[in-house]
Formats: sequence, structure tokens, C-alpha cells
Amino acid sequence: MILSPSDIALPRGVSDFLPEAAAKIGSIEDRLLRVFELWGFRRVITPRLEYEDVLATGMGDELKGKSYRFDDRQSGRLLALPPDITPQIARIAATRMTTLPLPHRISYSERVLRQTEIQAGRSREIFQTGVELIGLDSPEADAEMIVMAIEAMQVLGLDGFTIDLGQVEFCQGVFQASGLTGEPLQKMREAVSRKDSSAVAALLNEHSVSPGSAGELNALPRLFGGRDVLKTAKEIVTNPRSLAALENLQQVLDILDIHEVSDFLSIDLGETRGLDYHSGITFEGFVTGFGEPVCSGGRYDNLTGRYGCAAPATGFTFNLLNLLQTVERRPELQGGAATDFLLFNTCSDRRDVLQVARQLRAWGYTTARDIIRRDFTQSLEYAKKMNIRCMLVISDDPNYKAVRSLDGCIIPIDKGMIARPGLLNYIEESQGEN
Repeated sequence: MILSPSDIALPRGVSDFLPEAAAKIGSIEDRLLRVFELWGFRRVITPRLEYEDVLATGMGDELKGKSYRFDDRQSGRLLALPPDITPQIARIAATRMTTLPLPHRISYSERVLRQTEIQAGRSREIFQTGVELIGLDSPEADAEMIVMAIEAMQVLGLDGFTIDLGQVEFCQGVFQASGLTGEPLQKMREAVSRKDSSAVAALLNEHSVSPGSAGELNALPRLFGGRDVLKTAKEIVTNPRSLAALENLQQVLDILDIHEVSDFLSIDLGETRGLDYHSGITFEGFVTGFGEPVCSGGRYDNLTGRYGCAAPATGFTFNLLNLLQTVERRPELQGGAATDFLLFNTCSDRRDVLQVARQLRAWGYTTARDIIRRDFTQSLEYAKKMNIRCMLVISDDPNYKAVRSLDGCIIPIDKGMIARPGLLNYIEESQGEN
């Protein structure tokens, strides 16, 4: 039976990634992991399946509602595909790494699946590459996460990016002091998240709160911008929980000043987005011209304790598909998709071409043979279309003006006798005519 195009279509929200895109994703991933490695983080690999009840222990309602679940025939228990890596890292640290001294510096690069509303361009598959720092409760640990995120974006060559800092305890303090609960509180959180001052005012008209709390709630949608936001907030809020959050944020900012990254920062004290497990400093990274965050993270001091071993923690993750959209036109990311050499062989004996291929690979060049029999022009056109940098002719035919070099490699004679270090500088570049 031959399937129709509609029968072989992918489910909405997932994609195939062909060699060029896959190479770019791999290049981005490698650069991020190298930054993490330089900061002393070691990679772990998490499973693609977990028991649903175990995974749910580390997830709030938001993530639970986005996970894919199905029955396990072997155990009879419910399985789930992780919608986020951080709960898995918390489980691993709390159950598998208890004999190791703190702190744990853990990195990862995995894919997760999340149930999403049907929207154009919204992916259900998320490529997460990030770090978790477990065992440190200090502003310096929070600052380290932010500096690493900035350094990673610089390594990727991103321009015009901003890290938006928040402190979930600040908002929680304002909400707690208001006395709002249940549906009114949820509506207030949503209005603040949308920065909808009119909706906040309307809710305050419907629900009675103290004059002081009303002032704090009315201010939340407007508390974003530069450092002056902290001064404004201190003049408005009076509840101790929010004041302590402001002090914590100031301590982190002081350390970030030492790192000389303050120009990349903005502050949003009215940010209520984020996962249920966050408990302190949070942040998101945005690139100018792209509406979605490319990275997000923050402190989550109460997560590992759910798995039986309480420890303070902070971390962040990059969304690689969002990053891909922001950096896909950068020329330095094209290299991973290209092959260095295509070998064009006209000899009846294939020994020479195989020897050349082995030698080029030994020198570190990616090398493919054009095994299909076709003429020079067709092979050169193939090399151009497949993003192969150079085509090397292997021939004993004088029409190709080729000679045997001292190393046994046959090269175009009109490019000169060449030594190993200069190999790429002399042979015909197939991409030059693109």
C-alpha cells in the first residue's frame, strides 16, 4: 500500500530537521555545552520516560497539565514523557548523588514534549540545553547563572539581547499581603502578568483590600525598567516578604556589577510567569526582534526536598529552537553543515581515491566520495547544492592536468604542488560560484 501525503504528515507541533538545520542545532548545542564545561559543569543524560507519579512529584499544576501520559504494559503503572528537565535533575540529585559533596554543577541537553494549545508555529517538542547548580543558597550562585547565560549568548554572537530579572518572592509578598485568595487572586496574577493596569484597578474595585495593598497591587504592572525600579518599589511596598526580595535582588545586582554585565540587564518586578517550583530570583533572556525568550531560569530551593533530600538550587535552560531562529543566518554556524571535500575519481582503479580519502580524514577534513558515475560538471553541481566546500579531482587522465604529489595525492596541477597545511588554500572551491 502506498501512503498519501496526508497519511505520512507529522503531528502538528513537531518537525523534521534536515542536515543543514540539524548541523546548526548541533553547533549551537556544542557552543553552549562548552561554556558550561568551562564553568565546571558536568553533563548528565536523563531518561525519556519516567513513572508519572514520580515525575509529578517535582512538577506543579502547570507542568502536570502539559505532560504526555500512557500506560506501561510491563508494570501496569502510568508513564509520562518529561515536559521539563529540571524536575528530573532534582530527582537525580536527591536520590543518586547524595554521597557526593555539594554543590552539584550539572549540565544537560535533552528534548522534552509538552501539550500545547493549537497555535501556528507553536512547537510541542522543546530542545533544552541548560545547567543546574544544586547546594548553594547565595546571591553569588544566582549571579553565576545570569553571567553564564550572558556569556553563552555572546559566544553565539547574539547582538541586542537583554536579561530580564525578577524576584518571585516580591510578587508573592504583595499578593499575600492583599489577602486575596482563590479565583480573585488568580485573576489578579493574570492581570499583573499582562501588565494590564486597568484590569488590576477593576479587580480592586470588586474586591476590598487595605489602602496599602491596593497601592502595591496597582504598582506591580509598572515596576519594570532600569535600576530606578528598585528605588520606586522600596517606596511603595511595606510587607516584609517583598522588602526581603528587593534586598536579595540588590545583592545579586551588586555582584553582577563586578562581572561588568549590567548593560545587559533589565528588571521586571511584576513578572509572575515562570514554573511553580521557582522560589527567588528568576530571569529570561530576550533577543531584539524575537518575541519569545531564548533562555529562562531561576532559583528553586524547594524542589529537591520533594524527592527526600532538601537542598537550595538554581539553574537555567536555553530553548535551542528559539535560538536557532535568532542565529540561523550567522555565517559561522554554516560550517557544521558543510563537507570539506568531494572526491571526483576518473581512475578505473579506486585504490588512489580511497588512499586520498583516508589521508584527508586523518588530517581532520570531512570527505565524501562521489561514487555515482557522472561527468565533472555534474559532480561540481552536486557539490554546490550539497554545501561541499571543495571538489578534488583524482585522475590519471592528462585532460584534468593532474599530477601525483609527494604524498600520493593527485591534485589539479594548475593550483601548484602543495604541502599538507595549505591543502584547502589551493584546490578548486565548489562553493565559490554560488
